[in-house]
Amino acid sequence: MKRRLAREIAVQSLYHMEMNEVEAEEAVRMLIAEATGENEGEVKITNVDEAETFVLELVKGTWSRKEDIDRVLTEYLKGWQVSRLSKVDRQVLRLAVFEMVYRDDVPGKVAVNEAIEVAKHFGTGESGKFVNGVLGKMVHEIDQIKQKL
Repeated sequence: MKRRLAREIAVQSLYHMEMNEVEAEEAVRMLIAEATGENEGEVKITNVDEAETFVLELVKGTWSRKEDIDRVLTEYLKGWQVSRLSKVDRQVLRLAVFEMVYRDDVPGKVAVNEAIEVAKHFGTGESGKFVNGVLGKMVHEIDQIKQKL
């Protein structure tokens, strides 16, 4: 499974969790089942167990640290509050910050680029630019951010 697809499923899972107050496992399983069933995008997930494990790592890691992540985001959202962001943009930003701060296997610039593409896919016409603006500032200060957390 490509990591972009995993990130897309992770964002959808985080969105589903926030909207419907479901647990990570339920959200991820439902979305992976949907992706492996008949789908218009002809998404192919070859190893469902491996995919589920990776997506769950992203979702659980992001969700368990969302207060810390939101606190960091607040510093970089000029004129915005996390609670006022679109639900999609909020999940995209949370996932990207989680990857940049808490995972060593994803370079910051990769996390930013992936977040921009996911935001373009699921968000509004302005989501990609907005996500780029917020994360672009953060990636340059990632070491200081890591020290705070």
